[in-house]
Amino acid sequence: MKNITLHSVHEKLGAKMVPFAGYNMPVQYEGVTIEHETVRNGVGVFDVSHMGEFLLTGDHALALIQKVTSNDASTLEIGKAQYSCLPNNEGGIVDDLIVYRIKENQYLLVVNASNIEKDWNWISSHNEFGVEMKNLSDDYSLLAIQGPKAIEAMQSLTTVDLAGIKYYHFVVGPFAGIEHVIISATGYTGSGGFEIYCKNTEVEQLWNKVFEAGAPFGIKPIGLAARDTLRLEMGFCLYGNDINDITSPIEAGLGWITKFSKDFINAENLKKQKEEGVSRKLVGFELTERGIPRHDYEIVDENGNAIGIVTSGTMAPSLGKGIGMGYVKTEFAAIDTPIYIKIRNNNVAAKVVKMPFYKKA
Repeated sequence: MKNITLHSVHEKLGAKMVPFAGYNMPVQYEGVTIEHETVRNGVGVFDVSHMGEFLLTGDHALALIQKVTSNDASTLEIGKAQYSCLPNNEGGIVDDLIVYRIKENQYLLVVNASNIEKDWNWISSHNEFGVEMKNLSDDYSLLAIQGPKAIEAMQSLTTVDLAGIKYYHFVVGPFAGIEHVIISATGYTGSGGFEIYCKNTEVEQLWNKVFEAGAPFGIKPIGLAARDTLRLEMGFCLYGNDINDITSPIEAGLGWITKFSKDFINAENLKKQKEEGVSRKLVGFELTERGIPRHDYEIVDENGNAIGIVTSGTMAPSLGKGIGMGYVKTEFAAIDTPIYIKIRNNNVAAKVVKMPFYKKA
């Protein structure tokens, strides 16, 4: 297990540290519900320095990205980011990622921690373009400052107009006394805020200044457990749960990041899936009876016949009810379709609902 740079800081704060994606990570401090509500209503900070960062530079950097990703990166201007995925040859997903256009011929790819080596090898194996690739994952840290009070709490730390950074845009500028950091509005919580990328040597200074500036706003450290409940309330996919090597982007409802206006790995098969339809789909559901759905619970119809599997599930702190995502046979995917989740041999009633589950008031 690797330790992130601020490991000892989290331990001193009383974090419960657990192995996650090859790293010892803070899963919670005070408790999931308190931390969840802090982000929904105020401001909290996640240390997600386990994420991977690849820098691609050169005249053909875009050509390589266009080949290996499903979304159309040619639409990216400098200062804009894009959610995308890496399709494999079998119809599944190598990983989902965010592509940042840093300069004219330079892009930053941010990938999931558990897939750093796999993604690096996959992209490298398709780099017949001579693109310069650097794996920065071990040298950079990432703090996600999330919540409706994030802008107000952090504005004193930078001359950049934080309110002016639109969703899925970023600025490279000064922050917390550090000259060049990436300030990115690409949150995973649905409650606004920023991700700040900096060097490992700078992250302790960043952390301290963020908490100093945020103190009047009730800022708190937030663990991965609350990150999971927050992203699930928004219906955001988590790699390894809702998407993986055998789930296609079409099945996963990620057709919006799968652009057939360009050629990319396995585009032909995915286009066929889009045109002809798929046999299963990822849906959101909420329980209409008491219970908590969990990963890998079976989904059944009214007669108890297996129709699918839960990929993510929780008791949603903002909603006070059991919610989840899962793959079901396509005929059960329509909104309001009654389904049942098998919880300890009981078939608990649920219905398919439109995501996101959480909607801002």
